[in-house]
Amino acid sequence: MNTYEQNDERDELHIAIIGMAGRFPGAQNIEEFWHIIQDGVNAITFFSEQELMEAGLDPALLRNPQYVKARGVLDDVAGFDASFFQCTPMEAEIMDPQQRLFLESAWGALEDAGYNPETYPGLIGVFAGTSINTYLLNNLISNDGIIKRVGYGQLIVNNDKDHLATRTAYKLNLRGASLSIQTACSTSLVAIHLACQSLLQGECDMVLAGGASITVPHQAGYLYQDGGTNSPDGYCRAFDEKAQGMVKGNGVGVVVLKRYTEAVRDGDHIYAIIRGTAMNNDGSAKVGYTAPGIDGQARAIRHAQMMAEVEPESISYIEAHGTGTLLGDPIEVAALTQAFRDSTEAQGFCGIGSVKTNVGHLDAAAGVTGLIKTALMLEHKVLPPSLHYERPNPQIDFAASPFYVQAQKQDWPTVPGNPRRAGVSSFGIGGTNAHAILEEAPEQISVPSSNLSWQLFTLSARSEQALRQMQGQLAAYLQAHPELPCADIAYTLQLGRKEFECRQAILCRDVREAIAALQGQQGPKIADSSKENVPGNRRQIAFAFPGQGAQYVQMGRELYTELTTFRREVDTCAEILRPLLGFDLRTILYPDQAEAELATERLKQTAVTQPALFVIEYAFAKQWLEWNIQPQAMIGHSIGEYVAACLAGVFSLQDALKLVALRGQLMQTLPPGDMLAVSLSESEVQPYLGSELSLATTNAPKRCVISGTTAAIARLEQTLVASLVQCRRLHTSHAFHSSMMEPILQTFTEQIKQVTVHAPRLPYISNVTGLYVTEKDVKDPGYWARHLRQTVRFTEGLQTLLSADEWIVLEVGPGQTLQSFVKLQGNIQAAQPLTFSSSRHPKDDTADLAYLLQTLGQLWSHGVTVDWEQFQRSQTGQKRRVSLPTYPFEHKRYWIDPPLAPATKALGNRATPKSYRYRKKMESRRKNL
Repeated sequence: MNTYEQNDERDELHIAIIGMAGRFPGAQNIEEFWHIIQDGVNAITFFSEQELMEAGLDPALLRNPQYVKARGVLDDVAGFDASFFQCTPMEAEIMDPQQRLFLESAWGALEDAGYNPETYPGLIGVFAGTSINTYLLNNLISNDGIIKRVGYGQLIVNNDKDHLATRTAYKLNLRGASLSIQTACSTSLVAIHLACQSLLQGECDMVLAGGASITVPHQAGYLYQDGGTNSPDGYCRAFDEKAQGMVKGNGVGVVVLKRYTEAVRDGDHIYAIIRGTAMNNDGSAKVGYTAPGIDGQARAIRHAQMMAEVEPESISYIEAHGTGTLLGDPIEVAALTQAFRDSTEAQGFCGIGSVKTNVGHLDAAAGVTGLIKTALMLEHKVLPPSLHYERPNPQIDFAASPFYVQAQKQDWPTVPGNPRRAGVSSFGIGGTNAHAILEEAPEQISVPSSNLSWQLFTLSARSEQALRQMQGQLAAYLQAHPELPCADIAYTLQLGRKEFECRQAILCRDVREAIAALQGQQGPKIADSSKENVPGNRRQIAFAFPGQGAQYVQMGRELYTELTTFRREVDTCAEILRPLLGFDLRTILYPDQAEAELATERLKQTAVTQPALFVIEYAFAKQWLEWNIQPQAMIGHSIGEYVAACLAGVFSLQDALKLVALRGQLMQTLPPGDMLAVSLSESEVQPYLGSELSLATTNAPKRCVISGTTAAIARLEQTLVASLVQCRRLHTSHAFHSSMMEPILQTFTEQIKQVTVHAPRLPYISNVTGLYVTEKDVKDPGYWARHLRQTVRFTEGLQTLLSADEWIVLEVGPGQTLQSFVKLQGNIQAAQPLTFSSSRHPKDDTADLAYLLQTLGQLWSHGVTVDWEQFQRSQTGQKRRVSLPTYPFEHKRYWIDPPLAPATKALGNRATPKSYRYRKKMESRRKNL
């Protein structure tokens, strides 16, 4: 990955733009918006008369020669994902569409920044504003039925500008300062200025800032008036000699801001840096209330430069207010020149452009739109064209100014000794001026993202349909951005997305594998969500620790190499065991290739097997616990119960290892014996037992193990084979849990008396009783002797566990033996337990890490809460958040149509905005931009 280098002593006064989202004419998202900007696309829609009539406009209005059939429009302004934001259908229908789309963009901006507001520990604020609510004026106020149905109070709460920021804070659970801003056209840049101030003053740790402007009726042009501010032909020709006005546009834009030093520390994706901002008002020093003022604009621009501590000559681009009006453009260039001339007489070094030539004037969203454009320019190091410019406005003396119109696309050259810098202006009717100085983020230093060879992508949505769409979006995005590190993608998805019921986890080593899995072509698409696993119906987790026979050389070798926690726990146990065993257990667990055969033979020895199993199972358990996979109960199989007891606090780690080592060593001194697994029930086994044979374990209703002398086991095997009873000799050195263990019981009991035993702090099930262990059990030294000698009541233990509640049984240790026992238990309860294992079968060539992460993904997909922060901290390397596709909202139409005027009623169904044919025309036009 890459990380940012800090080299400015003023870094702590800078603000980072770390997330952006929006909808603009011709663009459903930021990526599409950038294509419009860099490719010089005019996204203004020019309507035919028929289209406007189908949209419900008065034919008499359309025949007016002054009516201009053009506007910057959005797709689907009537659509909203009400259920996502937990709005009732009626609440959605009467809510200002500006506030609805701002909500979705605010959510998208936070996801683009890679933050989940539910888990972010700091305060997130909201500073934003909207244009006048024409939906209320045109569609709701005149609708008596709606007023009678919901009342004026609900109309006000869902439509008044005052509720934009606070509704966003409520719906997204944001607890920082929330302020609705209104300064006409400069609203959203003023909101950004105030957001920066809030961050610098420590009121917030992160801020959403922006604005929305949506006019109703949406598919409509406007009346041109001589001497007005609107263009007579639907083109905005900023700074051109033919400039006669602006074009109205619609859109919404939101940015996520954060203190720069903290953004660098947290590995955020930084689009650009805001070095300084300023705002003021013209006062009365201008020709009229609606007119712009040179002095006020110049003061705001110069003040922002001073706050940024930059000289004008270091600024090579200005994103101007640029409305293309006869009065506004000359005043703006004059004000810029006045501000720059305070410190430089240089000419023609700074490009100037206006996004209004692409998408129109977005009113309250204009400032944030210009800021988003400029941030993207800085990130891509491109100067895009300002459209419709041929020759300069004769009232503007560009030759004597520092400026030239950026009419052609070009790479953005650097200013010697300085990073690329730009200014962004936004001026509101009434005289509130705002200006911001932006700077490109420093070059990034390449550092490793993660030590893990496998990564886990986590996707979740409120519906299966949204989840499928999310997969397609991510696959397409990764195809377009194959350079993104897998570790950074996983990091962003795990920590930067809220988790919903419908889930899917994908395991991959690189972007190519991820794309294939997302497209369903190949690779481990680990698990989809289960409908039974929804909030409020979470299964409990039980850890199951296997017994002797599951061990093999190199068990967990890759985890020891790549997972710091697993390695630390193995190392800790091995050091404690070194004086007890007389050798380093790690030389047996993870031998060199030359020593592998010898290590395999030594691992068969009971004195080595039992401590080896304990160590690996304990390391697995600690790894799961670190990731917040918390058991509500545990069960062990023979030696596995010692791991459960240690985790439950019955024994300290040192005492548990001491007992396990002694237990294995004492067993090693006994005469050899054998064990035979048989497909019989306990009652069916009883006739075959005698003085030389014992029932060692009950593993399932028809799965038992008989233990005894070698000769007796051989005779029994012959008898069972002749009777066509399935049986299998186990690879063990001794007859565990048989009368052959009795010579060591007294010695072991005396050793138990020497250790401190505590009451269990976490429930686990006894092999001796098949019930939950009690304090009386564990504090009785005789219990541990019986545990060594008597039958392992594993079937009874599973029945105790599974008879109540719904469970996920996670086998914690090598192999998958216990998982198979659980599946053989039958219908103990209505809901069958889900079973997973931590480790591959020794004959499986799946990588250890891949297998473990696969299980983690399955657990998460089934509703288990994972501590992704801790999961990431357990890796080495420095990861960063990256920009990825945001949530695919599922829109439904929530719209109250206005009462039809008499002239409109005559058109019949063609007049309604629901016209399928009209909507299809508009969608086709958007796609062809």
